[in-house]
Amino acid sequence: MVILGGGESGIGAAVLAQKQGFEVFLSDFSTIPEKYKQLLNTHSIAWEEGRHTEDNILNAAEIVKSPGISNEVPIMLRIKEKQISVISEIELAGRYTDAKMICITGSNGKTTTTMLTYHILKNAGLDVGLAGNVGNSLALQVAESPHAYYVIELSSFQLDNMYDFKADVAILLNITPDHLDRYHYNFQEYIDSKFRITQNQTPKDAFIFWNDDPVIRENIQKFRPQATLYPFAEERGEGVKGYVENGEIIIETKNEKYTMKRELLSLQGTHNLHNSLAAGIAARVCEIKDERIRASLSDFAGVEHRLEPVTRVRGVDYINDSKATNVNSCWYALQSVNTPIVLILGGTDKGNDYGEIESLVRKKCRALIFLGIDNAKLHEFFDGKVPVIEDARSMEEAVNKSYNLAVKGDTVLLSPCCASFDLFKNYEDRGVQFKTCVRNL
Repeated sequence: MVILGGGESGIGAAVLAQKQGFEVFLSDFSTIPEKYKQLLNTHSIAWEEGRHTEDNILNAAEIVKSPGISNEVPIMLRIKEKQISVISEIELAGRYTDAKMICITGSNGKTTTTMLTYHILKNAGLDVGLAGNVGNSLALQVAESPHAYYVIELSSFQLDNMYDFKADVAILLNITPDHLDRYHYNFQEYIDSKFRITQNQTPKDAFIFWNDDPVIRENIQKFRPQATLYPFAEERGEGVKGYVENGEIIIETKNEKYTMKRELLSLQGTHNLHNSLAAGIAARVCEIKDERIRASLSDFAGVEHRLEPVTRVRGVDYINDSKATNVNSCWYALQSVNTPIVLILGGTDKGNDYGEIESLVRKKCRALIFLGIDNAKLHEFFDGKVPVIEDARSMEEAVNKSYNLAVKGDTVLLSPCCASFDLFKNYEDRGVQFKTCVRNL
C-alpha cells in the first residue's frame, strides 16, 4: 500500500496499514516534518521526500491520498491512468474499527461544531477521540489508542475519497461556494462532495442539517438520505427538531424534549446558534443526559482563530477570525460585529464571489486592508465602495495600518475570505502573527 503525503493524515494511515499487515511505502513531494520522520523510522516504514518515485507508487494495489493533494497533480493523473484505487485516511481507518462515528462537515462552522460536540461527549464521560481536520489522525488512533466514539471534522477533500465508510451521526451545517478551484469551478461538484457524508447511512443513523440552507434543501431531494432526519432552524417549523422559541433552545428526539435558555449558551451569534443546535442534537442522539449537555453548551470556550477576541487597544477591539478562509465565513463575522469595522482580508483566492458580503461591507466597514501578494481581484470588486482601501504585504504592515485607521469604538477584524498560502504557512500561522502584532502595538 502506498501513502501519498507525510503529514498527520498520511503518517496515521501508514502506521495503521502496516499494523494490518500491508507492505507500506510513503511518498511526499515536499519535506516531511521531523517528528513524522521519527515515527516512520520507529515503525520501520519506508519513505521518501522531495519526489514521487513512480516505479514504487504505480505498482500499488491501493493508494491512500492525503486530502491536501489535488487530483490534477502529475502523479495523480498517472495513478488515474493506471486505474489504481485511491482512498482517504478516514476510509482506511473505518475498515478497522466498529466505533460510533459522529461526522461533521459544512462550508463554515465545522471546527467549532466538532470541538463543541467532542466537548459535550467527553464531559459526559464517553470514551471519545477527536479526529479529521482537528485532533489526531483517525487512523493513528484506531491503530494505537482506539476509542468507542470518534467526533470527526470532514472536509470535502476527505469526503471525495470515502466510499464504504458510514457516519452513525452525520452533520451538514451549510453549503456555500468554497474550494471551487478544486472542483473545476463547478458548484454542483462541491455540493455532491458535501452530501457524501450521508452515503451508506440507514434509518438507524442520524442526519442533522440546517433546514434553512437553500442549497441543502434543494439537494436533499436529489440525494434522498436514508438516515433519520434531524433538521434544525432558528424558528420552529414542520419537521424541525432543533429550534428557538420564546428565548429557549428546544431539541426534540425520540419523543423527548430538551430545553435550555438561549442566553446561557457560551457561544453567541447566529452562526454559533446553528453550531450549538447541531452539537446539541448530536449529543441527544447519543443519549447524553440533559444536564451534561446544558453544562457543556454553557462552558465551552470556543475555537482559536474563529471570531477570537484578542485585546482592546485605545478603545478599539481586535478580533482574530483567521479561520474565515471563504466569503461566507467573513459574512458571519461581519454580521456578528455591531461597531464600525476596519476589515483585513485577502490571500489566495479560491474562486471567490465577494458579492455575498458587499452590502455588509458598505454598511459596516470604515476601511479595508488587503493583505496579499496579488490584490487585483479585491480592488476590482471593492474600489469605490468603501471610503478607505489600503494594501499590505505583511501582517505587521496590516496591523499598523489598521491601528492608524481605527478610532475609539471601532473593531479591527481579521476575516480574510481567502486561503493563507501566499504569505503564511496556514491560517493558524496567519492568526498567530495577527495576535502577536496586535499585542505589540
